[in-house]
Amino acid sequence: MSGLTHFDSSGNPSMVDVTSKTETARAARAHAFVRLSPAVLASIARNPKGDPLSVARIAGIMAAKRTSDLIPLCHPLPLSHVSVDLAVEPEGIRVTASAATTAQTGVEMEALTAASVAALTIYDMLKAVDKRIEIQDIYLLEKTGGKSGDFRR
Repeated sequence: MSGLTHFDSSGNPSMVDVTSKTETARAARAHAFVRLSPAVLASIARNPKGDPLSVARIAGIMAAKRTSDLIPLCHPLPLSHVSVDLAVEPEGIRVTASAATTAQTGVEMEALTAASVAALTIYDMLKAVDKRIEIQDIYLLEKTGGKSGDFRR
């Protein structure tokens, strides 16, 4: 399986060996969008379950710290920073998650996991109002550091 780093020469799943890599500063930012109806947006301030945005922010941060428990071949990383920013817009909530570390491998999966779980938490907190909520556009915005260099969408 040429080019896929999580498979060995026989095609079996394998954790990438980062033993010989140098620890460097690495960071990543990821995006998700939660499309909400006007009625759901209006209900956020009076949600009987509490403030969904605060809960989503904490859920995203916690998820980033547990990424290697969720993604089978992901390395556990000592995260030095995780943040989840939520912006209420006319059509929903934009989630931007950031993660940073000094390690032998990058934090893209941690940022993507944070954005995804924050979006799922928004769904969970608001589904009583409308189950037609859509989670959309989960993607990596940027990453810095490491052998592959920087990436910006």
